[in-house]
Amino acid sequence: MLSPERLALPDYEYLAQRHVLTYMEDAVCQLLENREDISQYGIARFFTEYFNSVCQGTHILFREFSFVQATPHNRVSFLRAFWRCFRTVGKNGDLLTMKEYHCLLQLLCPDFPLELTQKAARIVLMDDAMDCLMSFSDFLFAFQIQFYYSEFLDSVAAIYEDLLSGKNPNTVIVPTSSSGQHRQRPALGEAGMLEGVEASLFYQCLENLCDRHKYSCPPPALVKEALSNVQRLTFYGFLMALSKHHGINQALGALPDKGDLMHDPAMDEELERLVVRSKLHRTSRQHRAKEPGAFGFQRREKQEALERVSSASVPTPYHYRWEPRV
Repeated sequence: MLSPERLALPDYEYLAQRHVLTYMEDAVCQLLENREDISQYGIARFFTEYFNSVCQGTHILFREFSFVQATPHNRVSFLRAFWRCFRTVGKNGDLLTMKEYHCLLQLLCPDFPLELTQKAARIVLMDDAMDCLMSFSDFLFAFQIQFYYSEFLDSVAAIYEDLLSGKNPNTVIVPTSSSGQHRQRPALGEAGMLEGVEASLFYQCLENLCDRHKYSCPPPALVKEALSNVQRLTFYGFLMALSKHHGINQALGALPDKGDLMHDPAMDEELERLVVRSKLHRTSRQHRAKEPGAFGFQRREKQEALERVSSASVPTPYHYRWEPRV
């Protein structure tokens, strides 16, 4: 059944809003690149599996950065995947450096740009000491703001710099595309970092920015709320306020509240199942090793393990890890 939201929009607007053409183009490209492998399962099944992976948010795993950041849904899916995959870092209380967090990001997206990781770390550290340790939760919420609202923050940085120099921010040219050609953020000097700008004037400029452009930006009402308790603020103080704002995190919808960040019952259940299975397998293997003629079992078991490792090491031809269901 079609939703009321769908019925209220013209077809072309709905397709653009949901980025349907982006996914269709990506699916067709993969189909053409791997048509010989896919032909045995059928084109209809391929498209079914592809769009199931899009709905589940697993389609961004191990993909190139240009695709990962191509749509709001892709960005949310990547944030959620990063949280679920490396939640144990925070659960164990480990503190990592910016470069170590960047390595984790590259495990999910091999060409993830270092610059974005540095910008996220700077929100937490507020200075140039980029080798300092950060908690998982601090980095994750800062990274969420920097990654999801990347184009918006580049424009905000330009507006902030203009306010510091007394220019009219309304003359700033802002990006209107999410094609990955991000504008270079201006370098903010120490004077600007310490002095800051008037919060009310800054918000007026941001409100106009959100009205003029359709790319992703935080809800203006929540931005106003985040700035309501200060008279002046610095650029990184603004970013920190966004990253810690409960309402903005909820509006984005990628991560749970900070109090629930270490809890993921579904993932915990799956990990428990894997641990139990591993223990049973190890116990069974030790038992067979004590039996007469166990050498044959061990040899066959090693052969099967090698076959599993070999098949797992072969790169899947479908970038989003599509596998036919048996």
